[in-house]
Amino acid sequence: MGQFDHTKHPDVQVHESAFVDEPCVIGAGTKIWHFTHVMPNCRIGRGCNLGQNVVISPEVILGNNVKVQNNVSIYTGVILEDDVFCGPSMVFTNVINPRSEIVRRGEYHTTLVKHGATMGANCTILCGSTIGRFAFIAAGAVVLRDVPDYALMVGVPAKPRGWSCRCGYSLPPAKPESTITCPHCENEYRLENEVLTPLKEGQDRE
Repeated sequence: MGQFDHTKHPDVQVHESAFVDEPCVIGAGTKIWHFTHVMPNCRIGRGCNLGQNVVISPEVILGNNVKVQNNVSIYTGVILEDDVFCGPSMVFTNVINPRSEIVRRGEYHTTLVKHGATMGANCTILCGSTIGRFAFIAAGAVVLRDVPDYALMVGVPAKPRGWSCRCGYSLPPAKPESTITCPHCENEYRLENEVLTPLKEGQDRE
């Protein structure tokens, strides 16, 4: 593992204690902090922040503006879309039935975390799951299955406890087939058949 080559990754900030293995793609404005290891053939978007003691395994894909807090390992098979937040020490897996004596590199399961989702500190995401757009996984929750868009998931195993606004606050309780307004940012949503659909979100970027 050689020294980081700034000529291949202009406008990327890498701490001197971090390792970045080539080949890889890292977008402009990304910051890589102390003791972090970026492994070959991964793709990291623009404006990301990788905290202390983070591992990005081969072929991992991170979108733009992804925030990964300290002590998180993102294993092969994980895909994070734009604006995903990974809290401190949260956990991904990539094998359903690991055994030390059996090599299962060909059995990795894909985990997809969609745009804007938050995963709280110390939560665990079982591999093969899809986390919906702007879903909010509470601290310490254990996710065993797919999570709908905007769902607030709490507990072990994680269960839905309501809905999360795009701004990150919990939405007020709502009756089916009704409109919900966030008291913090005035975003509006429609709840129908246990699906939350945005009507107006002030955070939309042009």
